[in-house]
Amino acid sequence: MSDSLDSQLNPDDQVFMQRVLDLAAKGITTTHPNPMVGCVIVNDGNIVGEGFHQKAGELHAERLALEQAGSEARGATAYVNLEPCCHQGRTPPCTDGLVDAGILRVVAAMSDPNPLVEGGGFELLQGAGIEVLSGVLEDQARWLNRGFVSRMVRKRPWVMLKSAATLDGRTAAYDGQSKWITSSQARQTVQTLRASCSAVVTGIGTVLADDPQLNARLDGQERQPLRVVLDSQLQLPLDARIIGADQKLVVFTLSDNLEKVAALIEAGAEVIQLEANQSGQLDLIKVLEELANWQCNDVFIEAGQTLSGSFVQAGLVDEMVLFYAGSVLGDHGKSMFKFDSPMPFENKAHFQVNSTEMVGDDVRVNAVNQSSLAELTRRD
Repeated sequence: MSDSLDSQLNPDDQVFMQRVLDLAAKGITTTHPNPMVGCVIVNDGNIVGEGFHQKAGELHAERLALEQAGSEARGATAYVNLEPCCHQGRTPPCTDGLVDAGILRVVAAMSDPNPLVEGGGFELLQGAGIEVLSGVLEDQARWLNRGFVSRMVRKRPWVMLKSAATLDGRTAAYDGQSKWITSSQARQTVQTLRASCSAVVTGIGTVLADDPQLNARLDGQERQPLRVVLDSQLQLPLDARIIGADQKLVVFTLSDNLEKVAALIEAGAEVIQLEANQSGQLDLIKVLEELANWQCNDVFIEAGQTLSGSFVQAGLVDEMVLFYAGSVLGDHGKSMFKFDSPMPFENKAHFQVNSTEMVGDDVRVNAVNQSSLAELTRRD
């Protein structure tokens, strides 16, 4: 935090902003493609209204908090983790609501990277005579909405890769058998991770081997992530369970088999044909850029060693979630990542371990790509 910002802080600004971030996080499985936003209205040191954005098309956090605060919003401070919107979307601008309610001060964690807003909200508020302070707990706010920030700034989603392995890093036995390496608690955690992302990505090899559904199986879960299969030669069976009945499957391919394309579309899938990259494979960057066009903020990679290795080797994995079970399969077991060529030690991918915890009998390790973290927290 800069010295100038520090000098403008009130004693409880960070405390109230932490409450905002906690509220915003409640929308983690429901707000896509919108960012997670919370708002707290404070008058004379007391919280008089609060809310969080729950679903695209529904009221934003500021409107909900103002509704709860009522007349006590007049002369109050509004705390919000993201710059209030100033454009008409499916809901009215939040800046108008703050001005009309008589808010005197707005404390934000960060400006909105969305070009439709980006500074315009702050400018409008200041023009109405409202004091604006931005940058309070900014790194935490950027991390919370890392997918949204990535889509707006890098024009591609944030990529989270999950793998479950033995203590010696093997994801399956020599014959491919892998059910179940990790505990039921770890597998349930994966359901929550799927639900928190815009899309779940896998390869055709995983589909042919396991016939997964890759949906989020949580009690009361309404929003399902988009399911994505990378299938260069259109080998996807028409009766594969991943196709489902909800028309939330996208297949990326190099194939020009129009008959198979038509059959998959008839079955409820969307098929996107791409040109091959220099190696004759699907271009993973173009896949991610296309998913950004589909308003995907975060993608969750659940794939075998080949596709997982391709994402890592291409430098496209922003975050890893790894589960380690208390077993060993030895050097004939399948590794987490298969590269198409040996990687010299000096070229190794750099990830920063940011948390470890026990999940049932397993160890969960979270790690973030250091380059991605630097891009996420960069101030332009």
